[in-house]
Amino acid sequence: MTYEATVEFKFDATFEPTYGTSSWTGDDFIPEEHYLITAPAADLTAKQYFKLFEKFMLCVGMCPQSIRSGAMSLVFNDYVSEEEQRKVCKEYELTMDEDLDEKFKEYKIREEEIAKLFKGPMGTVLNEEELTNLEEGQ
Repeated sequence: MTYEATVEFKFDATFEPTYGTSSWTGDDFIPEEHYLITAPAADLTAKQYFKLFEKFMLCVGMCPQSIRSGAMSLVFNDYVSEEEQRKVCKEYELTMDEDLDEKFKEYKIREEEIAKLFKGPMGTVLNEEELTNLEEGQ
């Protein structure tokens, strides 16, 4: 059995000027636009559908920042459980705002551990030359 599927995004725009105005004088203006984007849909993944829709949105004038913001709003909103949001955060190595305090505490602990590694005998701080000599085994 053969399965074929196609997805299409279509955009048509026309502009009828008000006569007696200078609406046709701008060189940056196109009075009519038609876009048709098609793709084979039989085996597209969710990410491929989003990529396709991103291209369509760019064609109709959306800016990349707005497109990314819209995509993120599908996950980070009041209707998606925190558990599902955290799964996405883990997948993309993101930190939620409510976790920043804990991350900062972990950072401070690691910073103190690193500072201890750079201390010499009797708790003195080693300079660059002394650190280099230690690394070379002198």
